[in-house]
Amino acid sequence: MSGTRIAFLDRDGTLIEEPADFQIDSYAKLRFVEGMVPALLKLRDAGFEFVMVTNQDGLGTDSFPRETFEGPQALLMQLLESQGIRFREVLVDESFEHENKPTRKPGVGMLMHYLRDRSIDLANSAVVGDRETDLQLARNLGCRGFRLGPGFETWASIAHALVDAPRTAVVERKTKETRVRVSVDLDRASDPRVRTGHGFFDHMLEQLGKHGGFALELECAGDLHIDEHHTVEDCGLALGQALRQALGDKRGVARYGDSVGRGAITLPMDETLAGAAVDLSGRPYFVFEGQFSRPDVGGLSTELVPHFFRSLSDEAGLSLHLRVQGDNTHHQVEACFKAVARALRKAIRRQGNDLPSTKGTL
Repeated sequence: MSGTRIAFLDRDGTLIEEPADFQIDSYAKLRFVEGMVPALLKLRDAGFEFVMVTNQDGLGTDSFPRETFEGPQALLMQLLESQGIRFREVLVDESFEHENKPTRKPGVGMLMHYLRDRSIDLANSAVVGDRETDLQLARNLGCRGFRLGPGFETWASIAHALVDAPRTAVVERKTKETRVRVSVDLDRASDPRVRTGHGFFDHMLEQLGKHGGFALELECAGDLHIDEHHTVEDCGLALGQALRQALGDKRGVARYGDSVGRGAITLPMDETLAGAAVDLSGRPYFVFEGQFSRPDVGGLSTELVPHFFRSLSDEAGLSLHLRVQGDNTHHQVEACFKAVARALRKAIRRQGNDLPSTKGTL
């Protein structure tokens, strides 16, 4: 049986916005951090319990009278409780930084009972805060750490990482011909961000992320002064590797996907029809049927379209069948990318936790 997962939460700058003087000593300074409440509700619904861990410099001294702290704190707790967000414990260190007390974050003096409690699943718990000391606290506890704020995480991304168990990967491929960096998140849809230096190829890659239903970021600096071959090939290899890594052991995936239309495996684009079928088998295989009406479109050699998908299949470890018919070359190529994207969308979707293979591995 798994243990209790706890979200150890900083207060100032994490639950409520931190003012310029770093001291919330009046009701007027009480403002919630954007996205905090829905994120905590998502964590609560996933089974997390909450512990507040906060440093309040000199609380109870003339510089920070206790009564100025207690009013805003009580209002904060009442507002959160009214939304169904309750804390298992509120831990406040009242020392100054120069005192170096073990109870002050990132020290674990206030949290020793959690370190001793074997019913707590620290490995799958988390610390959320807005400072480096919060990340140090996470390391000291042996759990995950998230830093909130501009240039770091948002509450939405933190909740996504903790609850959705996202299938993500970042791959960097460097050769003498290209430098490619690919980032994918198979459980989050977002506008694709692609930059290869080749406008038409960028547009095609964007179709994979958009119609595949996953977050895709891809950058490539390649030897386009020679031609586009190395750029196209290495982008296919790097993206395939990223997909394979993000899929992990493939437990829970649908495994099979296609671009099914009404009664046929087809995706229409004006006069063009393209069809794709995918099996996340772990055995690379690529079959292509079709003839492009022109040798190039948008500066992209059409012979590189099947070559891209072969490269993708080889590194992703998938069986891909792709066919296209039509008269307009632009439509043919774009329909190919869209059809593969729609097939991938179905194949990678989650539907439980079983491994869809009698062999016990994919």
